[in-house]
Amino acid sequence: MAWYDEAVFYHIYPLGLCGAPKENPYGEPVHRLNQLVPWIDHIKEIGCNAIYIGPLFESVGHGYETTDYKKLDSRLGDNTDLANFVADCHKKGIRVILDGVFNHTGRDFFAFQDIKNNRENSAYRDWYCQVNFGGNNEYNDGFSYENWGGYNLLAKLNQHNPAVRDYICDVIRFWVKEFDIDGIRLDAADVLDFEYMKALRHVANEVKPDFWLMGEVIHGDYTRWVNEGTLHSVTNYHLHKALYSGHNDHNYFEIAHTVKRLYEMGGNRPDGLKLYNFVDNHDVERIYTKLTNKAHFAPVHVLLYTLPGVPSIYYGSEFGIEGKKEQYSDASLRPALSLDDFKGALEDNACTKLIAKLGDVRQRVPALSYGDYKELLLTNRQYAFSRTMDGQTAIVTVNNDDSDYVMTVPTGGGSEFIGALSGQKVTVSNGNIAVNVPACSGEIWIPYEGSGDGCEEVSSHDNLPATDNTPTADVSTEDSLTENLPTENASTTASSQVETSLKEDKSSQEKIPAEKSGSYEEGKIAGLQEAVLAIMEKNGPVTEQMRRDVQNQTDHDSLVNWIKSFH
Repeated sequence: MAWYDEAVFYHIYPLGLCGAPKENPYGEPVHRLNQLVPWIDHIKEIGCNAIYIGPLFESVGHGYETTDYKKLDSRLGDNTDLANFVADCHKKGIRVILDGVFNHTGRDFFAFQDIKNNRENSAYRDWYCQVNFGGNNEYNDGFSYENWGGYNLLAKLNQHNPAVRDYICDVIRFWVKEFDIDGIRLDAADVLDFEYMKALRHVANEVKPDFWLMGEVIHGDYTRWVNEGTLHSVTNYHLHKALYSGHNDHNYFEIAHTVKRLYEMGGNRPDGLKLYNFVDNHDVERIYTKLTNKAHFAPVHVLLYTLPGVPSIYYGSEFGIEGKKEQYSDASLRPALSLDDFKGALEDNACTKLIAKLGDVRQRVPALSYGDYKELLLTNRQYAFSRTMDGQTAIVTVNNDDSDYVMTVPTGGGSEFIGALSGQKVTVSNGNIAVNVPACSGEIWIPYEGSGDGCEEVSSHDNLPATDNTPTADVSTEDSLTENLPTENASTTASSQVETSLKEDKSSQEKIPAEKSGSYEEGKIAGLQEAVLAIMEKNGPVTEQMRRDVQNQTDHDSLVNWIKSFH
């Protein structure tokens, strides 16, 4: 087990977050990186224990056209600032990985400048791919060369050149020695030479125990990159796409199929592929912008934190901010933010509260990091699965529908489970739990072992923004059941049945003769079951399976909690 197996990442694009100028004047250092020091406590408070930050090194513009691999971008400060930032993170138990832009350099990089100045006589003419002194480019260099992505601003390094490999390997050693970093995210890893990556992995194994190499890979068979010889992990773009489109299209089959395919790709083992899971980053639109129904923010993030892989939050998305990709510009995806503008978010912002709670649960429930994955229930709009480790099972239930849904799922053991987000307790009956999953929400059910579980009553759908079709739900935790019943079009039958059940206290039960107590309890259970069904019918069509789920639930407290969960 390595630190990254239990990591929850916070992703920072520093030039954006710190409000650096778009173009580098190459002047005196401006110590903007120090603005991030207060963010360290915030990152810790929302349950993240690792930071992926970058690009950081001297460049001409957005950071991926590197000028100097061994110097912090002067728009952010100097090397001492970066060393101090990493040290401050380590003091708080937070690991740090940096962006490694090793596929290409900027035109101001020393090797490229030497080619411009010395042309055919340059000692670095073979450091870049397809340098042709008979060609030209838009910069009128008098030669052409291979670039990345069609941009001559990004000159592609010749990764087959031993001198290039040695130089980049030395950069990694320098970063560890100078800044004490814990890993590197390889930019554009899907176009890196595999022998080149093997050399980088060799250095990673050498410089520090559990040094992590994660690569940016968009498509393909991830096992080509994730193995003992190359990388520890790659960006999980397959799941990224499925998470937002599976909710926008009300299609959990897409998500479940993607998870199954990736899990099989890793040999059906939780340690097979530890992919880097995310719902947004510096290159794609914010999840809050992509979601058609903003209330789906809750089930999306419940899945992000519970499906196999390593979850990551992109800075600012824990506040539910927008970010739309603009033509020819990613600026709106990489905004400057002030932490002062989000004071009190942990108490007042439902998105932030949810992220913090999920971070806490992720770190307290090892099965979410190491457990086997098993699908338990799947429809277009409902999805349940388990993560099991050493006999301990966490069960995840999500619902993307605009109506509540009752799920009956097997537990694999135990007598009682508790919702890690809501604090609701449910009793196992015939090896199953029957739980009501409110509209546009999710829950993580873990075995309940008495007091001290640390579960606060924070609902995953509490006060989250909704579309016009999905009113915001504020789930009460009061003891009174009636405060959680529908206030409009509520069934008279349901109301009277609930009122009757509330009046049946212990003293009235004690007055019933012993020989009739069994039938009394049976009648009480039947009344609660009818109340649940009556309320469900007001929320939408009730299927035969839903009726069976209700009838199979015969535990008094579970039925009472079921009624309480309606809103």
